[in-house]
Amino acid sequence: MLFARLFVTLQAEIVSNEMKKLIILLSVTLVLTACGEYNKVMKSTDYNYKFEYAKKAFEAGQYTQAYTLLEDVVTVFKGTDKAEESLYLLGLSYYENKEYMTAGTYFKNYYQHYPRGQYAELARYYAGYGYYLDSPDPQLDQSETLKAIEELQAFLDYFPTSDKVAIAQNAIFELQDKLVLKELENAQLYYNLGNYMGNNYESAVITAKNAIKEYPYSKYKEQLEMLVLKARYREASESVEEKKEERFRTVIDEYYSFINDYPNSTMRKEADGIFKVANRFVNGN
Repeated sequence: MLFARLFVTLQAEIVSNEMKKLIILLSVTLVLTACGEYNKVMKSTDYNYKFEYAKKAFEAGQYTQAYTLLEDVVTVFKGTDKAEESLYLLGLSYYENKEYMTAGTYFKNYYQHYPRGQYAELARYYAGYGYYLDSPDPQLDQSETLKAIEELQAFLDYFPTSDKVAIAQNAIFELQDKLVLKELENAQLYYNLGNYMGNNYESAVITAKNAIKEYPYSKYKEQLEMLVLKARYREASESVEEKKEERFRTVIDEYYSFINDYPNSTMRKEADGIFKVANRFVNGN
């Protein structure tokens, strides 16, 4: 019985290995066949043939093949009934391949040439959303983030009833928060520098307040307001005597502004501590 079981197991392993070899062989054959056909298409001067193959490549997820072929056909198809579709598909091929900057260039080219075209709504949406997906971390240059906001806002302006409005709006909010976070980090840096080579507390306040003014609904607004209060407090505490009273009065004003906006803030205890010191200095209690 043991020998029989070993024999059956061995046979199963042999069959399994043979099946694996067969699958690998078939896969290689298909790849080579596909490559051969693709090379044939690349060399062809039949642009309709190239276009149809590009569409099949796109459907199969072969986006590099698709946009390589479409690069050839879009110029030839200008002014024809296939011009719109080929240009839009070129942008979409780059987009699906996660090459968002290049995709955005072609999508913008599309909606600028065909503002009322069949794919104008999607071209505007994907242009902006691609820039959103490619937006860098907050500590880096945010010019691409600004570009994404601009494109997505234009999409909302042109297509306010689109089924993608909510997605675009949420993307804009995220991008704006990224800009605010960068300003919060800048303000925090000024705060940390203190009075080193100048009054950096004032710079922290200005940076934070500008961010609050520009993006009043940001999720970082509470942190920005608290940073303003802390910067005013440190500025007052480290001032010369003749400026302390005036600056501590400003601290009290900032305190009331903060607790009016965030009475249940998790930072309330710290804010109350700052107020007690400022109030004691100004009012003696």
